[in-house]
Amino acid sequence: MRNFVRIADGVEVVPLLLALARQPHLWNQNTLRTQHSGTAHAEVDDIWLRFNEIPEGQPELVADATECINYPAFAALPQARPLIFGLMAKVEGERLGRCMVTRLKPGGRILPHDDMGAPATYYERYHIVLLSEPGCIFAAGDEKVNMRTGDVYWFDNTQTHEVWNNSQEDRVHLIVDIRTGK
Repeated sequence: MRNFVRIADGVEVVPLLLALARQPHLWNQNTLRTQHSGTAHAEVDDIWLRFNEIPEGQPELVADATECINYPAFAALPQARPLIFGLMAKVEGERLGRCMVTRLKPGGRILPHDDMGAPATYYERYHIVLLSEPGCIFAAGDEKVNMRTGDVYWFDNTQTHEVWNNSQEDRVHLIVDIRTGK
């Protein structure tokens, strides 16, 4: 596979899943990704752990910004830290970018899109799979994968990609952008 590389499996994700279940108020506090005109992510719920600071009146500048800041959910979910920083160590990361927990409900879809700006050109994108059942299909380019709970994948987010959740469970991923020395 060219667009996906599984770099780990069997990662312990239960502590973060429990923390998410205990703090449902964290979902959708920030809706820039899910509610802007033409978004591919309209059916997704987000929790921003780290994200770009949103310039007043100029949210379109976010795509090219490389600097990310911690959002309150990062402190509220300390169970994400070992997953994020363990991944940074594994891939010899030099800079941490966006970190988001995303949820796609059963029957939901993320429409085909290409990531642009810094998340695609400056950082590399990783998915830590917190919950995924058979029927959750992630496609990039001409490749499709069914990521399993506890898997960690690098994926080429410059390729056109989309997701279908054809399972009976939520699909929950921790997305981590990392700058490496390449």
